[in-house]
Amino acid sequence: MRPDLTSTPPGPAPQQAALLDWSERTRRDLPWRRTRDPWSVLVSELMLQQTQVARVVSKYLAFVEAYPTPSACAAAPVGDIVTAWAGLGYNRRAVNLHRCAGRVVEQHGGRLPDRLEGLLALPGIGPYTARAVLAFAGEGDVGVVDTNAGRVLARLAGRSLTRVEAQVRADSAVPAGLGWAWNQAVLDLGATVCTSRSPTCGACPLAPWCSWHEAGRPEPDPARGSAGTSTGQSRFEGSDRQGRGRLVDGLRDQGTIEAARLAAVAGWPDDPIRTATVVATLVRDGLAVEHGDGSLTLP
Repeated sequence: MRPDLTSTPPGPAPQQAALLDWSERTRRDLPWRRTRDPWSVLVSELMLQQTQVARVVSKYLAFVEAYPTPSACAAAPVGDIVTAWAGLGYNRRAVNLHRCAGRVVEQHGGRLPDRLEGLLALPGIGPYTARAVLAFAGEGDVGVVDTNAGRVLARLAGRSLTRVEAQVRADSAVPAGLGWAWNQAVLDLGATVCTSRSPTCGACPLAPWCSWHEAGRPEPDPARGSAGTSTGQSRFEGSDRQGRGRLVDGLRDQGTIEAARLAAVAGWPDDPIRTATVVATLVRDGLAVEHGDGSLTLP
């Protein structure tokens, strides 16, 4: 029977050492990996959610230069933060980051909490993001479970995992004192080798300990539907999300969109009812302000 990755004595076990050695040779050089500043790590994690790394790099560098602290972010109008988010999609994350910065200033003296409970209490921070800040800023020995790590964990186990199981396995797998290096290694492995559609098991340092690989990679893939793994998104073209994005881009470019132009900017010139519904969601999410004359502006 193959040894369980998460049932090892203290210190790097052979399978842990194999992954860490692989990571030392292949680790991607990314700007947020050069810092241990909690705020910079948080910004990177929110930007990276459902967004490709290549699109994030330049936006991240510009953002942390313009808003290097929670205080600087909180002091800016939320519309400026939304504008700085252009090109990343999921604009509500920008509003959540601004709200988070305000809460950090009001309740924590401008410094992010260094405990899980404190981070989870902040707007827009969920279990993954909170643990990422602890692991990548504080170098804590906590497991980080995003879609890439969730895929690796399920395939190693050879079965789909519940959220609790995935987190317990992730936490248990971290070698003592190596939380930063270990989690970066797992995320890189999932992103570049143990991929969703075409895993390259021949290049995987954990293949000798992978239950799914050992069984001949039978269907269904245990990662499919397992905790932490992505389930895919609905079609973007023609969706309400596309209309929302067009409106937010229009607000960034024009500042104000008059009521008579909203449907055209959204891409639905003949559907003012659909436009009004989407406008209402933008206002609800804090991405726009609707004025008495029906015009729309950034908050």
